[in-house]
Amino acid sequence: MRIFDPHAHMTSRTTDDYEAMAASGVKVLVEPAFWLGQPRTSVGSFIDYFNSLLGWERFRAAQFGIRHHCTIGLNPKEANDDLLRREVIDILPRFLAKDGVVAVGEVGFDAMTPAEDEALTLQLALAVEHELPVLVHTPHRDKAAGTRKTIELVEASGIAPEMVVIDHNNELTVHDVLASGCWAGFSIYPGTKMDEHRMVRVLEEHGPERLIVNSACDWGVSDPLKVRKTADAMKAAGFDDDVIDQVVWRNPVEFFAQSGRLILDDLEEADLTATFEGSGVLRGERA
Repeated sequence: MRIFDPHAHMTSRTTDDYEAMAASGVKVLVEPAFWLGQPRTSVGSFIDYFNSLLGWERFRAAQFGIRHHCTIGLNPKEANDDLLRREVIDILPRFLAKDGVVAVGEVGFDAMTPAEDEALTLQLALAVEHELPVLVHTPHRDKAAGTRKTIELVEASGIAPEMVVIDHNNELTVHDVLASGCWAGFSIYPGTKMDEHRMVRVLEEHGPERLIVNSACDWGVSDPLKVRKTADAMKAAGFDDDVIDQVVWRNPVEFFAQSGRLILDDLEEADLTATFEGSGVLRGERA
């Protein structure tokens, strides 16, 4: 089985996670830029973080035969710092022009403040300018209202709806998102968001068109194998192999290929003696 995890925060994961993902069938992933658990205080920390997504994490994933891509953007939690918001948005164009960046994101709403509204609007405009898709985060609180507000801003921005994936959906928001013409993302995340069995029921009701499934694995209690577990749950529920492949591979490929930067060819056998800018942290040999 080939798997594309379109939302995985691998900066917070271990090499064991990469190994397990590769063994489960993950060939390609996208790591969205997000916050790091606490607010950053200077634009320089964003520059270093964005560079690590484009360099170190891509190298680390390749050690396990996984193609790593990223999205670049100012996340909504940190958009409420007025000075930092302006400084980060000013530097985004230089990163959005780089290979390996397949979308603007993770942008959207957290507390649905005017500052978050402004940040989302500006970054939608950057996506249009750079001809890139957009990955949108919907809030954990007031999700239905946040989703509706997101759709309004997407429509006002002039971006084509098929260039937008609105993520972290549930049973209450999926209809509005699909009706808008945007893609609907679902994070299969233990304890919160969706689980694989609820996802199966959504697929039974709405079908696989414009639906994307991800693990959203991060520093919390999360599971980087949730896309594979969703595929297994689909199989157990009677979905055929073609529909499963559409959900866990072809759909994310179709969406992110709109960037013109998606790389899907298999990696050659990893050079276990290679280093990254002098770093000796390698996959190494297994006994």
